[in-house]
Amino acid sequence: MSKRMLAFASVAALFAATIAAQAGATLDRVTSSGQLNVATNSGWPPQSFLNDNNEMVGFDIDVANEIGKRLGAKVTFSTPEWQVLTGGHWNGRFDLAVGSVTPTKARAQVIDFPAIYYYSPYVFAVHKDSKAESRADLNGKVIGVETGTTSEDYIRGQLQIDAPDLAPVQYDVKPGEVRTYANSMLPFDDLRLGDGLRVDAVIAPEQTVLQAIKSNYPLKIVPGDYAFREPLVVVADKGDPEWTQKVGQIVEEMKKDGTLSTLTTKWYGKDYSKD
Repeated sequence: MSKRMLAFASVAALFAATIAAQAGATLDRVTSSGQLNVATNSGWPPQSFLNDNNEMVGFDIDVANEIGKRLGAKVTFSTPEWQVLTGGHWNGRFDLAVGSVTPTKARAQVIDFPAIYYYSPYVFAVHKDSKAESRADLNGKVIGVETGTTSEDYIRGQLQIDAPDLAPVQYDVKPGEVRTYANSMLPFDDLRLGDGLRVDAVIAPEQTVLQAIKSNYPLKIVPGDYAFREPLVVVADKGDPEWTQKVGQIVEEMKKDGTLSTLTTKWYGKDYSKD
């Protein structure tokens, strides 16, 4: 064997050894330290939000804590910008993200989706004084959405969900203007000011709209079928397939033993965990 080939073989062996050493690094770190750092949101009730005692609570928080429990780890939460949470390349800043993330083709390039843990049906909300009786009445109107989310992708006709056996998304509202907001509740704050004053409608998960109505926002849901039904996934950074597989196994166990059914019913009043 030539010196060049020997050198190449040595580099290849070193690369393979490095990959092997890194495999499962996250699982080893979490189980040995007993700490699980989860990225999530801090202002998205009832998914995740700060209560009156400045504590993180909500559906996603309960899910994350249950995953940590089954790993034998205590969960701590980080609340990065949404683009950071879904952008991958975390470099160890987070071990996992539990933030009701939709698996899209673009996101699949930078993050992994260990498992679907529930489904979210999307609806259009309008002010209670709105005369809109169907989604057709929203054509040409100002639609509010949280920026960087599937709500924005949908209303712009660009949603590409990366999940098997999912029916094609149908776009039946053509907005006159899409108005974007920094978090999930800001478009509702504008909508509550009056019918058409700043926005005519908001598209968001049914759970979020029902929570806003429960919190005395003067809103109603536009009648009709769901705009679309999206799967939501737990997220892991790329580069550690053993960790991704382990988290996926835990989530599937939570689905099979009824834990996810119990938690979705607790926070949303419905079982959104069924496939």
